[in-house]
Amino acid sequence: MTSKSGSKIENPIVLLFSIFYVVVGIAEIGYFAIANATAPPHIPLLGILSLITAFSLFKMNKWTVPLAVAMFFTGITFGAATLINSLELQSFGAALLFNIALIVYMIILLIASWYIVNKRANFS
Repeated sequence: MTSKSGSKIENPIVLLFSIFYVVVGIAEIGYFAIANATAPPHIPLLGILSLITAFSLFKMNKWTVPLAVAMFFTGITFGAATLINSLELQSFGAALLFNIALIVYMIILLIASWYIVNKRANFS
């Protein structure tokens, strides 16, 4: 089903992954805007990369697969480094919700990347 807006999404799973990338991108850019000087400068770059990945998923472009793979490696590295840093600097209970959110982020990122790479023939 191709909508009039130019979207080629036929699979609701791809739409869910696109929404995931939009939410993550907005959260990362929003965190940087709120934290201002204390946030690392790579966070808005990851947010922008997430938004571009969401757009390419929504349009089902051929450059979605390499972008998703790049997002996987950068996102997993960011998530793992942040989780390790959080566990070293705080007790697990103090930042429990944050740590669980990072773990869920990395799991969904792994599933999304795996799905996109396996369905790469659908992206044209």
